[in-house]
Amino acid sequence: MGNLSVEVVYALASGEDAVTLTLAAGATAWEAVRASGVLERHPEIDPGRQKIGIHGRVVAAQTPLRDGDRVEIYRPLIVDAKEARRRRAFRRR
Repeated sequence: MGNLSVEVVYALASGEDAVTLTLAAGATAWEAVRASGVLERHPEIDPGRQKIGIHGRVVAAQTPLRDGDRVEIYRPLIVDAKEARRRRAFRRR
């Protein structure tokens, strides 16, 4: 077993907090999030509510990582996508 290089990214309204890590083979998505330090830098992250993904696909926290994976922490939506479309359509009238 070797090491793997992964990136952990948390999207912010003003940009992103991205960290590249080297972890032991067999590490999980959640282990990468914890090792990245992003939870300490962004106390607003609620691990019990916010989803995580790899390369744009939501995954379980215990999903094993592969070399080169990009682990993403998703912020909750402020407005439901359907509601946002309704509001835009209403404003166009």
